Amino acid sequence: MNRLVKIRSQESLCRERAALDFDRRVFWLAQAEEWEQRALDEIAYHFRECNIGQAELARN
Repeated sequence: MNRLVKIRSQESLCRERAALDFDRRVFWLAQAEEWEQRALDEIAYHFRECNIGQAELARN
């Protein structure tokens, strides 16, 4: 989950930059959206891995 914290930190940084850099606001918001999607992908991956592990335990 440390990876998720790093990803969310990047997302937050991009959102902060968007608030401060009016000229490039659209760029920074787009970057934040990309980081947000990476975070969602990371969460989905984590749950898939947990579910696979639980399914294997149940079979044994």
